[in-house]
Amino acid sequence: MSTVTISAKYQVVIPKEVREKNNLRPGQEVEIFYYDGRIEIIPLQNIKKIRGIAKGLSTSIDREKDRF
Repeated sequence: MSTVTISAKYQVVIPKEVREKNNLRPGQEVEIFYYDGRIEIIPLQNIKKIRGIAKGLSTSIDREKDRF
């Protein structure tokens, strides 16, 4: 666990160990929310990383059951 200090502009520096473990990069967006008495920072997934995740899945819809 690391301790950080909040600056006069309410900024914090994410420790190097945490940045490396989570593969955080400058300019990357994160989601910050308050939950059960604590502040959580969640890295947002880059849309380019998940491109093709559904590759190979069938997009056809079997509509025979709807026909009379």
